[in-house]
Amino acid sequence: MEILIAVVVTVISYFLGTFPSAAIVAGRKNLDITTVGSGNPGASNVIRNLGWKTGLAVFLMDMAKAALAVGLAWVVTSEHRSSLSYICLFAAILGHSYPVTRKFKGGKGVACGGGGMFMLFPLTSLVLFTSWFVLTKATRKASIASLTISIALPFGIWRESAEGWEIVATLALVVFIIAKHLPNLRRLKSHEEPDI
Repeated sequence: MEILIAVVVTVISYFLGTFPSAAIVAGRKNLDITTVGSGNPGASNVIRNLGWKTGLAVFLMDMAKAALAVGLAWVVTSEHRSSLSYICLFAAILGHSYPVTRKFKGGKGVACGGGGMFMLFPLTSLVLFTSWFVLTKATRKASIASLTISIALPFGIWRESAEGWEIVATLALVVFIIAKHLPNLRRLKSHEEPDI
């Protein structure tokens, strides 16, 4: 029964991740976000095309998806940082990045992952959340900010006394984020990455 409940919660977490925050918010502005800029249905592309206020709404909505997923794991396990918490976090990120409802074309998982990590490590997440905005404003490149805070994440949770397996799980998340940003890295190298 416990395994069945865990599977059900994981599937729910995936579908929470598929909630099309960027498409809905941009749609209210009569814009198909997948047809402009990078075509990525994420907060950065919304900021680039519709401004910071609209992009921040998407950012927070994407964060909420994974936060709710981790919250479900809390309800089921009554534990703050269980293995199911991370499974649900990863499921939400996969739903966000590869939504079955949109032909598996989604965002890159930074804001979504940040919401889940905020539930697990609020202090580190608050610092990185703030850093993302500072770095984005300073460099005008959301990809640089996203990659920087992602790489810093394992060090931050280590300082918050994360267990070894949690650091390994977080490193897997970092690898995923970097892989999703490979096109950005190529554009940065060729000086073709658009400003935000």
